[in-house]
Amino acid sequence: MKFEVYCDETHPDLFMSGNPRARYLTIGSLWLPADLRADAKEKIYRLRELHSVWGEVKWTKISPSKVDFYFELINLFMSYGMDMRFRCIAVDRTQVNLALHDGDGELGFYKFYYQLLHHWILDFNEYRIFCDLKSNRDRTRLGLLKRCLCYANKSSKIADIQSLPSSEVALLQLSDVLLGAASSRLNNTLKQGSAKESLVKLLETRLDLRRPLEATGAAEKKFNIFKIRLEGGW
Repeated sequence: MKFEVYCDETHPDLFMSGNPRARYLTIGSLWLPADLRADAKEKIYRLRELHSVWGEVKWTKISPSKVDFYFELINLFMSYGMDMRFRCIAVDRTQVNLALHDGDGELGFYKFYYQLLHHWILDFNEYRIFCDLKSNRDRTRLGLLKRCLCYANKSSKIADIQSLPSSEVALLQLSDVLLGAASSRLNNTLKQGSAKESLVKLLETRLDLRRPLEATGAAEKKFNIFKIRLEGGW
C-alpha cells in the first residue's frame, strides 16, 4: 500500500539557541494513504471557502475570528478515523548532549527526525515523505535521512523524501496545526480562555481523553506523542 507523510517542526533551533523559548523540540507527522490525498485537499478547500480563510493555515494564525475554521479542521482530521493519523516526537532540550552528535545541533535534529519516522514505517508498504521547507547548513540531510530509513526498513520502500514550502501544501498546514496543539501542551504555552486553548480542548474531547494531551504509549495510533527518554532508565 502507498502512504504519504507530511512533516513539520516547532523550535528546530532549540539545541543551538542561547536563549531558548521552550523546553521541548517537537517534530510532527501526518500519515495517510496516498489515494486519500485528493479527497482531504478538496475538503480543506471547501472549508476555506465556507469560512473565507485564505493564505497559509498555521497554528500561529489561530485567532478568535477564525477559530471556527480551525475547529472544522480538527473535526476533519477525526472524521477519517484510522485512515489519517498523527505522530510527533518531543525532545527535551535539557537532556540533549550535543557531543553525541559531533557538536552539531542540525545533525541531532535529523537523528530525531529518523526516530519519528522509522517506528511507523511498516513492511511491504511504499512511503513518500514531505517535509516543510527548511534551510539546512548541510544540504545532504534529507538524502542521508532517506538512505538511513531505506537501510533500516528493507521490506518497505521509501520512494522519496523532499522538502516543500508549507504555504503551498494543505496537508503540511494541517500537520502544523496538530503539532502546535501537542507542542502547546507539552511546553505549557496555552493562555487560559484563548482561541488556541479552545481548539486544544476540542481535540482532547474528540480523542476521548480524560486528561490534557501528553506523552502516549506506543499502542496509540490516532494521535501519538512520543516523548523520547534521553536520560536512560526503565
